[in-house]
Amino acid sequence: MGYKRPESVLVVLYDQHHRVLIMQREDDPDFWQSVTGTLEPDELPIQTAYREVAEETGIDLKALGLNLSPQLTQNEYIIRPQWRHRYPPNTSVNTEYVFAVQIPTDIPIHLTEHLAYRWVTIEEASQIVWSETNRNAILQFVGTCS
Repeated sequence: MGYKRPESVLVVLYDQHHRVLIMQREDDPDFWQSVTGTLEPDELPIQTAYREVAEETGIDLKALGLNLSPQLTQNEYIIRPQWRHRYPPNTSVNTEYVFAVQIPTDIPIHLTEHLAYRWVTIEEASQIVWSETNRNAILQFVGTCS
């Protein structure tokens, strides 16, 4: 397996009541997050976002006629030290492209990479999610992307 590309997406899923879907990571149960994932070679951020939502939740947004927001923002953050071995040598910064989409609360969620999921208020989500960029995206964009 080759190194990961130091570019990823963050996709905030929220419902019609502006509750946010957060998921508990398998490899770190204290780490709750929105959908995230690394760009594959020759993949655009929007393509990664659709793919990662399908892979992590089982939701095929396009098949359901649900469209991701245009890219909302771009962040740079320091990669957690315990994950740096996954990236090319001396890589410590990741570029993250942020998207959001409103989905129905009753849509079935089929986790593949997470232990559990919860629908929570914006305030709860902002307190529970591990990463600052995830927190900021929830506070900035949920409710404004309808």
